[in-house]
Amino acid sequence: MSISLFYFIAFLSIFFSLLVIFSKNPVHSVLYLIITFFTFTIHYILLNAQFLAIVNFIVYMGAIMVLFLFVLMLLNLNKESEPAKSNLLKIAGVVAGMCLLVTLVGSMKVLDTSNPVVLQNQNLGLVKNLGKVLFSEFLLPFEVSSILLLSAMVGAVLLAKKEPKLYK
Repeated sequence: MSISLFYFIAFLSIFFSLLVIFSKNPVHSVLYLIITFFTFTIHYILLNAQFLAIVNFIVYMGAIMVLFLFVLMLLNLNKESEPAKSNLLKIAGVVAGMCLLVTLVGSMKVLDTSNPVVLQNQNLGLVKNLGKVLFSEFLLPFEVSSILLLSAMVGAVLLAKKEPKLYK
């Protein structure tokens, strides 16, 4: 069951990533990209990497994709205002696509499917184990980075704050 689910999610990942590329509407393209990132999150869960799944869900789907949507909605994308692409740019795109295709075919030839990789430790990638290591061995760097992020946030608030007018 897990293998068939993995292949189904892999098919959905490829399908939605192709929709990202071939979609004419940029907002639809970003929405398909969000769905593609969600399928990656499901892959991380199936591979027993819960921390990566949570980070992918929060950072990529939550923050970056919302930022992309806001930027696309603020831009005025018209075909009239878009400059025409030269033939040299189109040829460079075809050459880059062919290089990618050759790389993918070469990597598929080297792929060995007879010996699947099996994890020796089933607890690898769990958030509980990461928390234990983070708060025991790496406690000092973790706390220093939290103080650094806090000072950056306070600095951003102070820079964004308007100065009060003393004189009328």
